[in-house]
Amino acid sequence: MERGLCHHFGVAGEKRRYLYSVVGKMASVPEIKIVRSESLGHRSEVSSPEAKLGMRVEDLWDEQKPQLSPNEKLNACFESIPVSAFPLSSHSQDIELRSDTSLAEAVQTLSKLKVLSAPVVDVDAPEDASWIDRYIGIVEFPGIVVWLLHQLDPTSPRSPAVAGSNGVSHDFTAVILDNGDSAVTSGNFFEVLTSSELYKNTKVRDISGTFRWAPFLALQKDNSFLTMLLLLSKYKMKSIPVVDLGEAKIENIITQSGVIHMLAECAGLHWFEDWGVKTLSEVGLPIMSKDHIIKIYEDEPVLQAFKLMRRKRIGGIPVVERKSQKPVGNISLRDVHFLLTAPEIYHDYRSITTKNFLVAVREHLEKHGDTSAPILSGVIACTKNHTLKELILMLDAEKIHRMYVVDDSGNLEGLITLRDIIARLVHEPPGYFGDFFDGVMPLPQNYRV
Repeated sequence: MERGLCHHFGVAGEKRRYLYSVVGKMASVPEIKIVRSESLGHRSEVSSPEAKLGMRVEDLWDEQKPQLSPNEKLNACFESIPVSAFPLSSHSQDIELRSDTSLAEAVQTLSKLKVLSAPVVDVDAPEDASWIDRYIGIVEFPGIVVWLLHQLDPTSPRSPAVAGSNGVSHDFTAVILDNGDSAVTSGNFFEVLTSSELYKNTKVRDISGTFRWAPFLALQKDNSFLTMLLLLSKYKMKSIPVVDLGEAKIENIITQSGVIHMLAECAGLHWFEDWGVKTLSEVGLPIMSKDHIIKIYEDEPVLQAFKLMRRKRIGGIPVVERKSQKPVGNISLRDVHFLLTAPEIYHDYRSITTKNFLVAVREHLEKHGDTSAPILSGVIACTKNHTLKELILMLDAEKIHRMYVVDDSGNLEGLITLRDIIARLVHEPPGYFGDFFDGVMPLPQNYRV
């Protein structure tokens, strides 16, 4: 192959199963919104592309040898389906960034498309370039923020010019994610940053060697579903480009959330029900216990939250009260865009703590009539007694990437990610990948993050 590429409550003497979420405006006692999982029944007919794909798995499932275990059957089914069969992303044709795009333009594009990262096309590449030479790599939203903060570091050669042109003092700009704890940042910090010439004029290609780009690993159209699922789960890829070698371009980008949506659309099919009726405890979930959950207190700087997510390579983090240790909110890596796309909402805050960040973003979204943003959902939780099917339907309905597991009192017991769910769907056969990873582009030698 070419290189590179929920909780049991007693109700009138009857036990019912629920998923619930912490919502509200950071009150001292979080409001609990109860969502009955029974209402999350299969809502699609076999008409969506994802449901049709599920029927394809169903046909293959019925053809498998009877002595195979359900897990072995699923492995065989997904090995027989090419990734080209996966439905195209709604923004698959618009998600590329040109290397001469400014950071300001890149941020606006990623925010508009509601994506965390995008492949970068080298505008100087020849027309007949192969796909590996056509793309510089994949730039991530948080990486842009981190790079900007590094340039405002007093020790940076570029810092004096920026400080002089924008009236930003060295003490004020010493907000660096990798130098100890993130400082408490004044509310107008990001207004100053986004009005700077540095932000407006720096091109995406200018930062390609100064922060950690995502590994550029792509699949060809004839690679299997099983390969894709293993890369998203065991090998911790957030998204996977699918390359059309003939056109030398990325045809589709498959994400973890895209796979979860596909699974949700398959509810009701025999192979899905056989797997999905198992409870979380039966399949060994959650993997991550409460003692290993990375969390942040509501009075800590929000930059500390994003620092932890980048350093620990996680996609979200619960916000907890310092006294009660109860979760009162959730911040995900994709929420970092609110620091650059709506900096004016923090103007009146003396510091942008996690609590202030959540309050400001919620008020901003409600003011603009955006009630679908995941950050408004607060902490979505379930218990070990819920099934995989219920979990998948809730994750898909809420458009979230993680589910917190709680006990009967609402205390955190663990965490389940999309990756954990996919890992319970398939397994890696011995020697499956061989030299598959030999062509993955190495990280830049001078990356900082």
